[in-house]
Amino acid sequence: MSDKIDIRTLRGNVESINALPTVPSTLRRISVMMEKPSIGLDELGRLISNDPALTVRILKMINSAAYGFPGRISSVSHATMLLGLSVIKGLLIGVSVFELMEKTMIGLWEHSLGCTVVTRMIAQKKGLKEPEEVSVCGLLHDIGKAVLMLQYAEAYDKAMQKAEKDGINIHEAEIDYFMVNHAEVGHWLVQKWHFPMNLVETIRYHHHPNLSKQSPMETAIVHVADVLVRAKGVGYPGDLVVPAVHPAAWEMLNLSDNDIGDILRNLEDAASFARETI
Repeated sequence: MSDKIDIRTLRGNVESINALPTVPSTLRRISVMMEKPSIGLDELGRLISNDPALTVRILKMINSAAYGFPGRISSVSHATMLLGLSVIKGLLIGVSVFELMEKTMIGLWEHSLGCTVVTRMIAQKKGLKEPEEVSVCGLLHDIGKAVLMLQYAEAYDKAMQKAEKDGINIHEAEIDYFMVNHAEVGHWLVQKWHFPMNLVETIRYHHHPNLSKQSPMETAIVHVADVLVRAKGVGYPGDLVVPAVHPAAWEMLNLSDNDIGDILRNLEDAASFARETI
């Protein structure tokens, strides 16, 4: 298309998200803080504790089914000590971008929360040591969609219309308007925010898990979670397509029929869970 957005301009606009007046003030503050390479748990804890609304959102998330600590975490300091820097950073971005998601694409938050639940379950079934970190990957995998919608609402709306009309995945339609898809956009952001490589790779390659070199297991988990949540119809990810699971990801995870049944049963309440969490 002749009206494609220049990729360098696009990346510059995406990476300067904290300068946008349309971005919620909490997300602007957090974005600036995330750009500090040496940020620590104490500093993040103070930021959360000084914002009562943010404190409530964080504690609701941690005490939800997504993180497996129902009703057990009563303070931010306890949460930061228990979950660690990567998880707290991810939760901060996740809950602060909630408002942004709700304004830009109705249903994207529910889809993201559904993926949070499923990624954690799969990570536990595969015996990963830090299932909470993988659940953050599920929470943030589509953050690029919210940012593109915020920056380029008209173009993104056209991309969604194209996806619906042509019966294709939104990440394919995005290429026609932005030259890149939301996965690459999300990757730019979390890289700038100094997130760990497993989060960077899962966001970048969740549609093409075979390309992940450093975090193939985590990327496969997010990829399969995304497909399962789509198949279950939880939320709205920008299109109505339920893609096939990549064979390499399916083979790597080797989930049994009982595993899949268990996961899908737990997704039954994901929509109401998403609405109640924030």
